[in-house]
Amino acid sequence: MPTEQLTSRHPEISPDELISTLVPPPRFDSVRFSTYVPNPAEPSQAEAVAACSRFAERVADSGGGTAKGWRALFGLGGRKQPAQRPGLYLDGGFGVGKTHLLASIWHAVPGPKAYGTFVELTHVVGALGFDEAVRRLSSHRLLAIDEFELDDPGDTMLVTRLLRELTDAGVFVAATSNTLPDKLGEGRFAAEDFLREIQSLSSKFDVVRVDGPDYRHRGLPEPPEPLSDEELTASANAWPGATLDDFDKLCDHLASLHPSRYGRLVDNVSAVHLRGVRPASDQAIALRLVAFADRLYDRAVPVLVSGSSLGELFDEDMLAGGYRKKYLRAVSRLTALARDAVDQSGSRT
Repeated sequence: MPTEQLTSRHPEISPDELISTLVPPPRFDSVRFSTYVPNPAEPSQAEAVAACSRFAERVADSGGGTAKGWRALFGLGGRKQPAQRPGLYLDGGFGVGKTHLLASIWHAVPGPKAYGTFVELTHVVGALGFDEAVRRLSSHRLLAIDEFELDDPGDTMLVTRLLRELTDAGVFVAATSNTLPDKLGEGRFAAEDFLREIQSLSSKFDVVRVDGPDYRHRGLPEPPEPLSDEELTASANAWPGATLDDFDKLCDHLASLHPSRYGRLVDNVSAVHLRGVRPASDQAIALRLVAFADRLYDRAVPVLVSGSSLGELFDEDMLAGGYRKKYLRAVSRLTALARDAVDQSGSRT
């Protein structure tokens, strides 16, 4: 049998660790502005690099997250000087390098600083409480938020309130979000949606457009065929550092953990094997699987399954609902990890 099951892990994470682990995922450890290669056919990409670099320089030159530093940006007392906006929003579709640029901003700025996805940020607030999250983040120079979600009004309003508190304390904010799938190629809908959703903060964000190929007509790649239960067990036994779990039991285990612990759950795992995969039975399970898939993808952990195909993880009703973008992203990422598993399995034989 493999050395471990994910369901046997019960990771704990302290409040200090919740903040200290807000860093770019391993996939973006080494990215910098210099490693972003703009497409010559898309002038906005080179312009975006320059704009992001200027923003990072301004953040680096700031005094950090203090009300004094924030007031200095606007001038002290009397008539305000021309404002330099503390927020930068990268607008564009899938696959144009927005996360690369966001992580490059983070790497270019001295600490204290934090980087996380929108979902991770809501998890931090949920785990720490709103006031404690504000207290711990308000001394930062920069908060970078990837994949700002536009499809959850409650969470959006929560994060908007958080950002208002942080920008008032002098924290700079950089953010990205993905254009909704049914709006790809239809103009700047993502920027308009983003600014509308954060209403009271919209005047604090400059929008930088990152154009690129229109992926509207590109379908999700087909994931590899599921293995038999016997093949899956054999792979797990032969793969050092791998785990093997029953899918339903893993779903139950995820429900027992705060999503902020999902990353720690898969730390130092070389490959995840899931037996008896089947379509998610309800939305709560589906959204936990999305968060779990994101943490696997951040850590580039290969995934192998038996049972149903990963492409069938979310049924048509779910894909037609308000969380469509999240589910499509999860399937795309799990498919990439499943393909990685096939490639690495071949390299080990």
